[in-house]
Amino acid sequence: MTEELPHRHATLDEVAALAGVSRSVASRVINHAPHVSRAKRDAVEKAVRKLGYVPDPKARALATRQAGAAALVISRDDTEVLTDPFFAQVIAGVAGALEEADLNMMLCVAATARGRRRVEQLVRSRAVDGVMLTASHEDDPLARLAEESPLPVVFGGRPVDVEPRWYVDIDNVGGARDATDHLLARGRTRVVTICGPLDTEVARSRHRGYREAMTLAGLTPRPPAEGDFSEAAGAAAMSRLLEAHPDLDGVFAANDNMAAGALRALRGAGRSVPGDVAVVGFDDLAVAQVTDPALTTVHQPIRDLGHEMARMLVGLIAGRESSPLILPTRLVRRSST
Repeated sequence: MTEELPHRHATLDEVAALAGVSRSVASRVINHAPHVSRAKRDAVEKAVRKLGYVPDPKARALATRQAGAAALVISRDDTEVLTDPFFAQVIAGVAGALEEADLNMMLCVAATARGRRRVEQLVRSRAVDGVMLTASHEDDPLARLAEESPLPVVFGGRPVDVEPRWYVDIDNVGGARDATDHLLARGRTRVVTICGPLDTEVARSRHRGYREAMTLAGLTPRPPAEGDFSEAAGAAAMSRLLEAHPDLDGVFAANDNMAAGALRALRGAGRSVPGDVAVVGFDDLAVAQVTDPALTTVHQPIRDLGHEMARMLVGLIAGRESSPLILPTRLVRRSST
């Protein structure tokens, strides 16, 4: 005769595993929370019946506080950011990862005082389960959100002079160093740089990579021309550099838009590319393939940046600890060098 095993209560993790969903999705179904697809809800309910799962009352009380949404906060003060190809890819990456976790995305463009108050209210009222913050700049009040928020906050890119607990970033220093090294390897010795706004960590990091490559090659880094990552700013910065350094033979621009503007300014000044001046950008956006000549650039996994930010946040919401993540870059060689 078979001895009967002692009764053991099924766990939420077992329900989630049997249903083929995440623990957070299983919890929201059990606690009748919104924002779960019908297929996943049916799978969880079937697993509950099969395992005889009985929710813990204390866990149920906590779970029902979940909002079923996460906020992506872009710390910029212009709504045109929503049409920027870079942020479009970040948003797509975030949306894909949140959809996998059955979380809605709330998008906030918030660099003004009014925008910041709106984000702070979202956090205080727990209208979202967590926050992703990107494009922060020096002295950005939102950078303090991670210290004060009762909710998890994941940074997309490190803020200036702050080392947050959770962030996903690009190897900006290494990518800029590779870009400059490539110009030097092509025989360019009078290399200048167009940097982004130096009140952002991304611009500072890419400028640092340029300086490191020049110094290690025994060359003196030249002062940068600063731009706001737009094509017009790149053209204006290139004109200033041509005036200050008429003998320049290489340019590293800290993003593709500014590199495209640099190409336009060089052409207007009668300089051939890459004959007289070689140019490298950063991002590998679509514009890099349609410039004349096509732009050598540093590819960064922009969509992956958004996806990994959201994945990290989903794990934190579910109670799993995480560590900072740095994504690699690679050089894409085209005709501009």
